[in-house]
Amino acid sequence: MPDRPVHVHVQELSQVLVDLSTKVVENLFEALRAVKYQDEESVPRIKLLENELDLEEIDLEEQCIQFIALQHPIAKDLLTIVAIMMISDELERIGEISLHIIDSMMEISPAMLELLEFESMFMLAGEMVTKSIDAFVLQDRDLADQVCAHDDEVDDLHQTAFNKVTALMKIADADVIGLTNALGVSRNIERMADHASKIAQDVIYLVTGELVKHKDSHDNLLK
Repeated sequence: MPDRPVHVHVQELSQVLVDLSTKVVENLFEALRAVKYQDEESVPRIKLLENELDLEEIDLEEQCIQFIALQHPIAKDLLTIVAIMMISDELERIGEISLHIIDSMMEISPAMLELLEFESMFMLAGEMVTKSIDAFVLQDRDLADQVCAHDDEVDDLHQTAFNKVTALMKIADADVIGLTNALGVSRNIERMADHASKIAQDVIYLVTGELVKHKDSHDNLLK
């Protein structure tokens, strides 16, 4: 790495993370659009882009490790680099989930999508990802708290979907396989929101030093 001030390196790596997150969110909404309009032709392109994003995430992690090894950052700079690596990992997981979702949702009818409010869930989860990265850029605790609050909204939508699916399964001629598949989609969207919430919690720790424990939001479904 060129001999430049540590804070310049940190800013550059932060920008790489922001650019990466923008691509991840754009691909998420492309996936939603493909499902909404049953556009199967766009699926291979979405999957290809996700594979490219995986490589970018690996490259970012390697840059962070190299930076730590060569520059020996301390205090806030070190915390920021560690946060970048943790957030990048969450983005990778979000991207992987989006591929699981698109594979499953292409098998679900538009009527089922509407009944279970999947579009609202998906849009809210995507918004959470965007807001969590904004919170990182702005070092904004309040914005990070908003993301965590939205997680509860997604949990509620998932609970509603769960209730509807279990009720439909009791009907004599119910499509149990299709309904089980739909429930898996709902759970995956909830997991996506969970990862966005974890990003927000990483931001809270970066800004305040406060460790926020992430709740296992599907516990309520098991009670």
